Amino acid sequence: MQNIDPIYFLTPLIVIGFSLGLVAYWRLRKRFSAWVLLLSLAAYAGAIILKDIFQVVTLKPFEAAVGGDPAALGIYFGLQTVIFEVGGAYLVAWYAFSRGKIRAEDASGYGIGLAFWENGILIGGSLLLDYAIISLTLSGGGSASQQLFAILANDSPALFYSPSFAFPLIGSAVLERVSSLFVHFSWGLLCVSAVVFRRRLFLLLALPMGLVDFLPPFAGSMGLLDFEGVLFALSLLSLAVALVSTRAFRRHPSETPRPSSGSPQQMPEGVPLRD
Repeated sequence: MQNIDPIYFLTPLIVIGFSLGLVAYWRLRKRFSAWVLLLSLAAYAGAIILKDIFQVVTLKPFEAAVGGDPAALGIYFGLQTVIFEVGGAYLVAWYAFSRGKIRAEDASGYGIGLAFWENGILIGGSLLLDYAIISLTLSGGGSASQQLFAILANDSPALFYSPSFAFPLIGSAVLERVSSLFVHFSWGLLCVSAVVFRRRLFLLLALPMGLVDFLPPFAGSMGLLDFEGVLFALSLLSLAVALVSTRAFRRHPSETPRPSSGSPQQMPEGVPLRD
């Protein structure tokens, strides 16, 4: 019985590696507390749960109503990410700041945390587990192995490609996760900055970044290379917008205003109180 090539394990291992590595680096060299990692988990997990519930209720009726139109589906998925993921990240950051649990120095760590749960855990971790189960089942022989092979050969034939064909697929998959890292980091950074510096502009810049999920329904018609190229370009644009727009504020993160129930908050010199 043919098994999947071990080279396919590179995809989840690379994704998990750079996700964990970035968390470890920020923890050791920058500022990344366990509390901020938990806050990012609350924001991300809450968004995914709400999206799943919403799609269970609405996806099939919506697909039937629009006849599978990719533009309509793109709007459907994109707006969910805008509302649940970006909006949810902002709400969690707002609540944490109101309780004195997050500061401007935590903005980058919060974004890295969102990217970590998406790529290192949900995607990388689950993919690694799937490949391990598939490999063990196919190597075990018997009827279960034959049934699984028949299903995979029909639904996921790429798993049985030779290494020369597999490498471009692996590279594309890793590039897609890098794109995901960039956009999650970007809107996480902007959401925290919007809260602690009371700048609505940062939230307005972050929200459209969720529309990156407009693209997946077009993946089949665009082709793999074009799809990943456009996705990566948009993620780089998001990263540039986030870094450039918050640059002046990130220069003096220790001067973050503290939430107060009494006296007005004091902002760093030269930083306006609101838009």
